[in-house]
Amino acid sequence: MFQIISFTNIFFIYVVTFWLMFHPCLSDAHQEKHFLHYKFTVLTKADTFPEFSAVIVADDRQIKHFSDEERVWILTEDQTEPPKDPPDSRKWFIRQIRTLTNCTNSQCSELHVLQRIIGCELEKLPDGTVNLTVFDEYGFDGEDFISFNSDTMKWIDKNPKAKETKMQWDLQTGRNQFIKYFLKNCIDWISTFNDINKSSPDVHISVRKAPDDHSNLVLTCLATGFYPRDVQMNIRRNRTKLRHQTSSGIRPNDDETFQMRISVKINRNYKGFYYCLVNHSSLRKPISVKWDGRCSDCETDHTWIAIGGIATAVVLAVIIIVIVIMFVTVTDCCIYERKSRCT
Repeated sequence: MFQIISFTNIFFIYVVTFWLMFHPCLSDAHQEKHFLHYKFTVLTKADTFPEFSAVIVADDRQIKHFSDEERVWILTEDQTEPPKDPPDSRKWFIRQIRTLTNCTNSQCSELHVLQRIIGCELEKLPDGTVNLTVFDEYGFDGEDFISFNSDTMKWIDKNPKAKETKMQWDLQTGRNQFIKYFLKNCIDWISTFNDINKSSPDVHISVRKAPDDHSNLVLTCLATGFYPRDVQMNIRRNRTKLRHQTSSGIRPNDDETFQMRISVKINRNYKGFYYCLVNHSSLRKPISVKWDGRCSDCETDHTWIAIGGIATAVVLAVIIIVIVIMFVTVTDCCIYERKSRCT
């Protein structure tokens, strides 16, 4: 699970992500995923003092980080104070990596890395059930090392090097009780965090000509500015969900909200009620936005049709004027000839 990432004077090494990005299918069923992760990294190398870094991430937002210079935690978002920090300090991590490497600064000749991730994950499934996952896991030099089982209150060694560590940590009942308490509060905190930071999607529909076939149009629905990241979208004609819809996937905005775009081809001659349906946890009921029938690049076609119509009208008007002039001329000529004969 843990991997060493190659670097040059990198202060922080991220642990291999535990979060699999949720790519929503085009479904009416609503599914949510939320998480809170504390990530710690300490590394040591020959003739250097061990470097330590830590960060707290909730649903892809960094809400707190440890300043190695000031030796304090710094809150990134004022209204999202996370649960009380785990008891292990910077000094504790440095002591652990020195114990595991069995060396001091002057004796270490290779890079060694100790990583930890502790936190919780919550998943609400479409059928209404909720899956909860809590964990406290360590990696050493790119390999799984040891993890905590909150049910048995025991540590699980995942590496032969971790057997001695497991025996020592299993005896630390006070520390283990705090970890279990922390993991329980982690789940409660997620609900509070998402209630504070929820943001509803802004939905727009646009239509353009299909580049490969002008008998079709491409109808696109954009939802943006929403948080948390999970969202469901689909395009419908009347009450039928259209097939062959394509999705951009959920993408981040600059303000830590998210956006998603879906598109589908429609027959430009088919009359119907087209609309975009968006469902999000911030909404009491799904948003439905109707297409107003406009097409962004179809105006060119209409312009040429209008120009053609105007040109035809002008030609007809000219012809009529010429005919009238000719008729008037001929009539005047005949009247003049009659008067001449009379005199």
